[in-house]
Amino acid sequence: MVLMHKLLITSLLILTMSASAEKYVDLHEVTILDSYGVDTMLPAKLVPKRQSILGFEVSGKVKIINVDIGDKVSQGDLLAELEDSEALALLNEAKANLSLAKNKLERSQALDQVNYVSEQRLENEEFGFLIASAQHDRAVTKFQQTKILAPYDGIIQSRLLDEGSIVNPSVPIFKILDSEYVEANVSLPKSIIEKVSVGQKYAFIIGDESFSATLTRLAPMSSKGSDNRLGIFAFDAFFNPGETARMVINVKQAKPGTWVPLNALSQAEQGLWAVFTVDSDNSAQKDYVELIHIEKTMAYVSGTLKTGDRVIIGGASKVAEGQAVRDSQ
Repeated sequence: MVLMHKLLITSLLILTMSASAEKYVDLHEVTILDSYGVDTMLPAKLVPKRQSILGFEVSGKVKIINVDIGDKVSQGDLLAELEDSEALALLNEAKANLSLAKNKLERSQALDQVNYVSEQRLENEEFGFLIASAQHDRAVTKFQQTKILAPYDGIIQSRLLDEGSIVNPSVPIFKILDSEYVEANVSLPKSIIEKVSVGQKYAFIIGDESFSATLTRLAPMSSKGSDNRLGIFAFDAFFNPGETARMVINVKQAKPGTWVPLNALSQAEQGLWAVFTVDSDNSAQKDYVELIHIEKTMAYVSGTLKTGDRVIIGGASKVAEGQAVRDSQ
């Protein structure tokens, strides 16, 4: 009876020691892949979609300048104008001549209905009206050319002259930048060009945030002997031109391997790394791998691992080789 009691206690101790030797661990199941993706970052230059140099189309003396550097303007806003008294006088004269020619034509047409006017006179009045109309249109154009209007919603980047300046046609007065749309210019190497498509969206990092932009066109680079091409990407949102931006593109690398948690790795000999996997008898087994790439908290490795293997998260900090383990899940 005493012997049986001792045997029972011994058995219980063995079971207790065996149970206490098992280690509960978190596991990561392996899937072998043919390739892995690497996020490549390329510098990007943010530029306005449109930028224009504005000037008068006729010569004259600058009378008014309504905007300065940094001002936001809307399409059609009056930015500057020349002394327009002469142009205005010519316009008023053309209006009067047009009104007179119109009245003459209408009277002749009325008389023509009762055969009180000759066909020749009617033709003369018609030609007179057409000439007056053309002269009026020309006077309107000349008057409009004494003013500079904003061609689109934008920001005044530079103002080059002040009131009182005498200008000739096409002398630059303002530089205006589009304030609605911005593009990113990216120099794309040949290896990347083969992986992008016009019309597709790609990720960009501006400041600390991520945005998407659509590749609208590819243009040749000006540098001689370069295989790079200029990629032009359009954003839906607006950013200040000149801001620092980076294009992020995931490039596939043809290398068989698998992703494992970074903290599952421990350094081994000869430049290799070790991971612990769960063997068929539920004990920790050491496998050697080559570290290929690190992405945040994951590492891409190649070696003897197979699809379905269970890697112990925490590695050497959690278990020793040969130790009995059990999935904590």
